[in-house]
Amino acid sequence: MIGSNEVAKLSRALPFWMSLGLVPLALIGAAYGGWTVLLLPVCTWYLFSIVDALAGLNKENADPQTGEAQLFWYRLVTLIWAPVQFLLLFGLIWYVPRAAHLGGWESVGLFFGVGVITGTIGINYSHELMHQRNRVERWLADLLLAMVFYSHFRSEHLLVHHRYVGTPRDPVTARYNEGFHRFFPRVLRQCWSSAFHAEAAMLARKGRPWWDRKNPFWRYWALQSGFAALALILSGWEGLALLVFQALVAVWQLELVNYVEHYGLTRKHLGGGKYEHVLPRHSWNACQKATNWLLINLQRHSDHHYKPDRRFPLLQTYDEDEAPQLPFGYPVMTMAAMVPPVWRRVMNPRVRAWRKRYYPEITEWRPYNKAANPLPR
Repeated sequence: MIGSNEVAKLSRALPFWMSLGLVPLALIGAAYGGWTVLLLPVCTWYLFSIVDALAGLNKENADPQTGEAQLFWYRLVTLIWAPVQFLLLFGLIWYVPRAAHLGGWESVGLFFGVGVITGTIGINYSHELMHQRNRVERWLADLLLAMVFYSHFRSEHLLVHHRYVGTPRDPVTARYNEGFHRFFPRVLRQCWSSAFHAEAAMLARKGRPWWDRKNPFWRYWALQSGFAALALILSGWEGLALLVFQALVAVWQLELVNYVEHYGLTRKHLGGGKYEHVLPRHSWNACQKATNWLLINLQRHSDHHYKPDRRFPLLQTYDEDEAPQLPFGYPVMTMAAMVPPVWRRVMNPRVRAWRKRYYPEITEWRPYNKAANPLPR
């Protein structure tokens, strides 16, 4: 256990700032074009996979009672990311259409990399911020999500995913044997609807209609429209097209991670629409050091669902007795997810072993595989 005073040191927090090192890669791609536009995806997927293999695992846990004041350097990187991303994204939307040295495919390649940043880092940081009670942090989360036209993710994640993870009501829990290419369009179709209905249901319980001004969807639509208008002002329809393209890439990155985090893991149905409480065993855990630095401990997902209000530096990791372990970090696992036969070969035996270990009493898994159990009450 790492003590609170040790956790508070700047030297402990600095590795989590490596996301800022991706920004110069985008600028290099914009300045030089050619093969340099591929630096961002190559770095985030392949370089971090190699560094993970060399750096090994980090199984140390910080003292979960560490106070907010001692987490300043960790919180700061999440607070400054929104303005950094805004300047990078809209600066490039203005610059790229005017850059004579960048051809069409180079522009596409560059904004593919930008989408990797806004998805891998931006949405991930928004995820950390949306879980906080501080109004500034929640607004920053909304700004980051609006830049990728996925604002409803906040409502879906907080009101649906965390409450119903591992049950048929959660669209984001990937079903056993469901390939990513089936999962992705299903999630895009279902998540917006589930988020909107969750917010409408909250308002209805207070005697208010869905169109009440308290519905955050009004804010979501206003922010997204504002960013779309800004792209049009900066570079016309080409600017808007670049903004939309990077958003598609970002959402694809997010849902790849969502797919990996809960694939095949379901909560036991206790009968009558009741399900067991969420436990660390209901999310895949990973300890790869470098990727956890880049993704601010997102791979410690088992603890995040068990204790959603913990800030990222205090998330705990678990061993195999308490949570299922991914064989590799997220960069490798998300690449494997894009090839369903490879994914099934790697993960299906692990899901079956998880079922045998934690739920030997369940002999009929077909309702769990097809999300056909009764909806939770």
